[in-house]
Amino acid sequence: MKLISFVIPCYNSEEYMSKAIETILSCKDEIEIIIVNDGSKDKTIDIARSYEKKYKDIIKVIDKENGGHGSGVNAGLKLAQGKYFKVVDSDDWVDKESLKKIIGTLKKIDVDMMIANYVYEKEGDIKEINYLGILPENKIFGWDEIKKFPVSKYLLMHSVIYKTKLLKEIKLELPEHTFYVDNIFVYYPLPYVKTMYYLNVPFYRYFIGREDQSVNEGVMIKRINQQLKVTKLMIDFFNPLEIEEKNLQKYLIHYLDIMMTVSTILLKIENTKEAKEKIKGLWDYLKEKNPQIIKRLKLARITLGPRFIVVPIYKISRKIYKFN
Repeated sequence: MKLISFVIPCYNSEEYMSKAIETILSCKDEIEIIIVNDGSKDKTIDIARSYEKKYKDIIKVIDKENGGHGSGVNAGLKLAQGKYFKVVDSDDWVDKESLKKIIGTLKKIDVDMMIANYVYEKEGDIKEINYLGILPENKIFGWDEIKKFPVSKYLLMHSVIYKTKLLKEIKLELPEHTFYVDNIFVYYPLPYVKTMYYLNVPFYRYFIGREDQSVNEGVMIKRINQQLKVTKLMIDFFNPLEIEEKNLQKYLIHYLDIMMTVSTILLKIENTKEAKEKIKGLWDYLKEKNPQIIKRLKLARITLGPRFIVVPIYKISRKIYKFN
């Protein structure tokens, strides 16, 4: 059994997918790579097949009809045989030295989830996001040992490596033809995660700045219905208030607070009659499903204030924290 299964969902990725693959191959003895061609119309499948031919014992290729990022992750998970499971987007890459440290550590321990830092580059600014002061370092820990996450910080798909068996046992399946399913990937499994390990290394690398990226503000506004769909699914999964472990409960509420905040803010920026109706519809949905949790969403409730106050605050915060 390989130690880590890396899944690389690809759609029209010919220009950059090789960088993702090559950085992972730096530790080829301990990993398998599953390249999922999600109905690309360029030379993605040809590049994938060439790697598969060269590294036939390491790389597997799935060639499927287009189903979106979630569909690619689902296909990779079904085929994954490694002890641990990691998704790397085709336009991202990993730090080779950090990968060596992660593999060295995972050989010695057994946990449900490993967490590492991620690094993003935006407009020439390189920033590493770590979890110092929140998660214990260099030890196996549970939810009872984590500290409070600040408003600007939370777990992303970039920062987590799950045990493959756990994801298969809970039957994780992301929605197809849907953007922002990475939020589900780092939310739904958490109540099943009992043991964790945090390694303070700059592992995952990605760039923010392309106009077509899903985290671009303009793109997010155009795709707001996708954001609303994912947020409602997260509301439906379970009631965080019923989680007995208090630190886990607080974190799940924190994440839901962020999702409600992002959805509401983007609709406030759009500022149309339809957008206002969607804000009401989202909050009515939450009120119907889980009215008790609303008072715990401190940040999201602020966004319900007057647009002329809320939007400028968001713009300032965006410059300070450099998100999106």
